[in-house]
Amino acid sequence: MTEKDKMLAGELYDANFNPELIEERLACKELCYDYNHLRPRQTAEREALLRRLFGAVKGAILIEPPFYCDYGYNISVGDNFYANHGMVILDGAKISFGDNVFIAPDCGFYTAGHPLDPERRNAGLEYARPITVGNNVWFGAGVRVLPGVTIGDNCVIGAGAVVNRSIPAGHLAVGNPARIVRKIYPAD
Repeated sequence: MTEKDKMLAGELYDANFNPELIEERLACKELCYDYNHLRPRQTAEREALLRRLFGAVKGAILIEPPFYCDYGYNISVGDNFYANHGMVILDGAKISFGDNVFIAPDCGFYTAGHPLDPERRNAGLEYARPITVGNNVWFGAGVRVLPGVTIGDNCVIGAGAVVNRSIPAGHLAVGNPARIVRKIYPAD
């Protein structure tokens, strides 16, 4: 089993010293660099680059630069996807976003985690757990979503939240760590 196979299977893998994964990250960083240096009016070029970078893009997509990710191919987005400036996606595992997802500035989605044991951590080992975001989800500024989290449809995640556990559909969650405040109702 290759280190990439281990990464995609959610097992501990060598992220820091494996030549294949290093090369894939460098190729991705080159594309992110190109994306981040396009002029604002180059909207067609921006969208084409994202479609080349990501594993799947269902429909309309706009990400304001700067934007960074590790591999790109593990990211899929639904229709009508918008992310404001400063989004970071560490996509060692799959990250899927549904339709109508809106992301405020300075948000991060991190599938990567590291062993607590310093010997394994210092050896370059890490793991990756998928992140799933449903339809009609809004993230406030500065939100951080951690490995293995699922956020259901029709959720709002308040600014500054650190989401370390799954949030069921139709809820407002805030804080560090994020906690569910209440259900979201049609009258909201």
